[in-house]
Amino acid sequence: MTASAGLRQITPLDRRLSVLGRSLSSLTGAAPTTRPLPVSSADRDLDEPTEPAQRRLSGALMRVNHVGEVCAQALYEAQALATTDPALEREFLQAAREEGDHLMWTRERLRELGARPSLLNPLWFAGAFGIGLVAGRMGDRVSLGFMAETERQVENHLARHLERLPASDSRSRSIVAAMQTDEARHAEHARRLGGIDLPTPARWAMTLAAKVMTTTAHHI
Repeated sequence: MTASAGLRQITPLDRRLSVLGRSLSSLTGAAPTTRPLPVSSADRDLDEPTEPAQRRLSGALMRVNHVGEVCAQALYEAQALATTDPALEREFLQAAREEGDHLMWTRERLRELGARPSLLNPLWFAGAFGIGLVAGRMGDRVSLGFMAETERQVENHLARHLERLPASDSRSRSIVAAMQTDEARHAEHARRLGGIDLPTPARWAMTLAAKVMTTTAHHI
């Protein structure tokens, strides 16, 4: 008997159950991390923003960033589920794991600031999952192009947050800068894997959808 004789082949149901388990972990804050908070020892010794208005602003911006990571989990899990290429499935799941670090970093920073995650996170997750499935069903090159464009827009969004975060909030700024570096790398990797440039109307629609999400998550 060979060593693999007793192994059971992974079925579509197994894949769906795995996605469900990881999705619940993302929404409940139980997802594992592979990297610690990207905050140096010097940052740990700095004062937090002391003005109530500054803390509220930091909390609102980090809530928006947390929502973005909830959506990233949903998108990449859906795209991994939609592809029929096992290698590409692994790429999407690896991206989801790295975005999972961002998810927990932003959640921890919200806790430190005394702020809460968005009350609409289940809705954001469901919507992003549906979009990811649609992108995935349009073919791998389109799906990768969607990933690249998503990450490009998120990178620009994080750059704007770095401009808006209070100068005294070094912890949030360190987290956002580390996230921005990862997003740029994910976008470039998706392009190298064969992602196409999306048509202009698709990019505009993505920008509009992101604007609705970020504006709403800033408050709710």
